Amino acid sequence: MPTTVYFATNRVVTGDPTRWQSYGTKLVAPSDPTAMTYGTAFVNDSNLTADTTGAILSIQDVQSGGFGQSAIDDLSNPGRNLLVFIHGFDNSFENAITRAAFNREWFAASGVAGADTTVVAFTWPSAGRLITLPFPSAAYRIDQTTAGQSGLHLMSFFANLEPIIAAARRQGSRVFLLAHSMGNWALQAAVESWFAHGNGDAHLFDEALLAAADEIYTTFEFEPSGRLSALDRLATRISTYYSEEDAVLKLSMAVNIGAKRLGQDGPHNRSDTTEFPPATYRMVDCTNFRDYAVDLASSHQYYRRSPGVRADIATVMA
Repeated sequence: MPTTVYFATNRVVTGDPTRWQSYGTKLVAPSDPTAMTYGTAFVNDSNLTADTTGAILSIQDVQSGGFGQSAIDDLSNPGRNLLVFIHGFDNSFENAITRAAFNREWFAASGVAGADTTVVAFTWPSAGRLITLPFPSAAYRIDQTTAGQSGLHLMSFFANLEPIIAAARRQGSRVFLLAHSMGNWALQAAVESWFAHGNGDAHLFDEALLAAADEIYTTFEFEPSGRLSALDRLATRISTYYSEEDAVLKLSMAVNIGAKRLGQDGPHNRSDTTEFPPATYRMVDCTNFRDYAVDLASSHQYYRRSPGVRADIATVMA
């Protein structure tokens, strides 16, 4: 049975919006969230052991600026928890949607009832090109710039989700945010934009899961609302997954002129429980997980490649 992925994207659509090939790598006008495209994708063959999973069978219910009524109705009463997913560097539109489907299916197969979710993906226009050596990589810089320019669009997506989330909570659902890699760079821009536009505190997420975050490790220190310092005003708890063995983030630190990444060793001063009260901030060191084949790419994808890390995320959802 196909996996349903509700999505929003700030990629320019060239051609038929019901064909995934129409979703490219260009950014819609950074100041115009109404130019974003919302829709519902159906993904086949979400093979849980494969690195590249599934294929987009069809895209339906395409709208500009917000979800169609059918999607709003489904998400408002999903009958399960909600998972909001933001992908990282080097993801085409097809990669982003099928990866969202992969995450949904694995969590559903975990045996943990709370981890059976309905997935909603935000896909920003990554160039979908691999890291090239020697660093700095032009593809990396292009993606980093585009992710940062997606702040207003991602904020608008959150604003569109807010009443949907409120309705789903009234039906007993919990809501999780999973941001991987450079998706956290887009996330910090969205959090800043949320408060810069006069929005107040909002109970959007029961838990924000920051996996292998390609974001500066001092991000929580930009108070009162810079970078991710105000994420705790949108999420009840924040779990940061990090690994000193993450080879991709070592390269990222080099291209970012030595600026340590959040996903390498957690946030600066992470052991300070006054700055990071355990009730709000959870630190998960994934350095010593060896239950998967570790190479350059997989060392950065442990949140889904490691059975142990996946089990931790599923347990959080419970």
